[in-house]
Amino acid sequence: MPTLTAVIDLDLPGATISRHVYGHFAEHLGRCIYGGFWVGEDSSVPNVRGIRADVVEALRAIRIPNLRWPGGCFADDYHWRDGIGPRNQRPRMVNSHWGDVVEDNSFGTHEFMDLCEMLDAEPYVNGNVGSGTVREMSEWVEYLTRGDDSPMAALRRQNGRDEPWTVPFFGIGNEPWGCGGNMSAEHYADLARQYATYVRNHGDNTVYKIAAGANSDDYAWTEALMKVSSKLGCGCDPRGFFQGVSLHYYTINGDWDDKGDATRFSTDDWYVTMKRARRIEELVRGHANVMDAYDPERRIGLVVDEWGTWWNVEDGTNPGFLYQQNTLRDALVASVHLDVFHRYAHRVSMANIAQTVNVLQAMLLTDPETGALVLTPTYHVFAMNTGHHDAGALDVRFKGEVPTRTVEGAQVPLLSASASTKDDSALVSLSNLDADEATTVVLDLRGRDVTGHTAQVLTAPALQAHNTAEHPDAVAPAPHTGVRPHPQGLEVDLPAHSYVTVQLALA
Repeated sequence: MPTLTAVIDLDLPGATISRHVYGHFAEHLGRCIYGGFWVGEDSSVPNVRGIRADVVEALRAIRIPNLRWPGGCFADDYHWRDGIGPRNQRPRMVNSHWGDVVEDNSFGTHEFMDLCEMLDAEPYVNGNVGSGTVREMSEWVEYLTRGDDSPMAALRRQNGRDEPWTVPFFGIGNEPWGCGGNMSAEHYADLARQYATYVRNHGDNTVYKIAAGANSDDYAWTEALMKVSSKLGCGCDPRGFFQGVSLHYYTINGDWDDKGDATRFSTDDWYVTMKRARRIEELVRGHANVMDAYDPERRIGLVVDEWGTWWNVEDGTNPGFLYQQNTLRDALVASVHLDVFHRYAHRVSMANIAQTVNVLQAMLLTDPETGALVLTPTYHVFAMNTGHHDAGALDVRFKGEVPTRTVEGAQVPLLSASASTKDDSALVSLSNLDADEATTVVLDLRGRDVTGHTAQVLTAPALQAHNTAEHPDAVAPAPHTGVRPHPQGLEVDLPAHSYVTVQLALA
């Protein structure tokens, strides 16, 4: 069994890993909102004011920090006034992007904000640029956050909410290069500056405005936005017209016509997925370099507000609902991404996995017939990583040859790691991406005394293992006994295709 050494200086924390990189995304798509979060007050599924109680409980357990809503592509078809007032009087709408279904708008602004309060999560509201107006967006922010007797505050009170909400994050449209309007970068950049001007801070509420950024490696898009934001003197926030620029990247196994199957895949498919997942580091580094050229003080954050795996839908499901299973492979895709967000904590201010319930790389799956709730392997990675929230990133330096595999003509490292420290503790995350071979890593722990440790491991006999209502714990974390004292710190065994976290107590 090969052994590597990972050097970690426990006394030299770097940038803080924002808890918001563990954010989530809830779009009006398939059964994410309706049947996922929202079942209605008359449902036999236990709920609080129409919101599933078990979904809230599960997400609170992983300390969900923020939730992005209502889209996604849906956001640029959504007109917020249709989702307020008595539910039986709200107009219906066609969800043209996702399944061409008719929605009754029973889940709208008040329901979403109620959900965020139940979750103790901060709302990330995405506004409509593609088919909306500047006035519509401005009035939504006023409706949400203004506390006096303004017209929109009065309308909110008429609809049952006296006090304003706190809305710290607001998105200026979504994917304007595609479903959000098919715009050029320069055209959208001008619109983003215009719309952001009218997304105002009301009372004590300060909005972190996020411009809709690039698809994958479109660095020119990021540059167009950074050029606009660098033109300060707008009489608004000293950081510019917006404070964040987004990035979207999905991991697929084939091409967009055939993205691969969620559970029926080969070992070769496993490695192709890991190669493509690891590309997130190249993309974050590339966009960060563009941003650094215009914003060397790093006042503007990179917001990776759509990421995750995207497979072909499950057999027999609506192709527009993007329902897919979630295996151990998805869990390790997540761990690789999170390691990158930790390493780039100086620039990545937020990230949102797509999506929270029943869609793409979901945390939770709900059975439409039995109502059963399933925690996915990806959920468990988020649960194992809560110690990284708002902790100082620690550099992990490998001594020795990190094993690699040739995939699609490139050498893919088969080990991923990150670490952080907060108060008198540290957390080390280790992913062994080798489908067949175990390995051992020596943690060379320097700078502070380690007085104790605990460890967890997430793995399963098969790469394709996943959780179902009948077998909810096929992939679940377990205490890891393969951690031993070593003269330099600790020696950690990593089973093949596994994710391991080691929690350290520090003197």
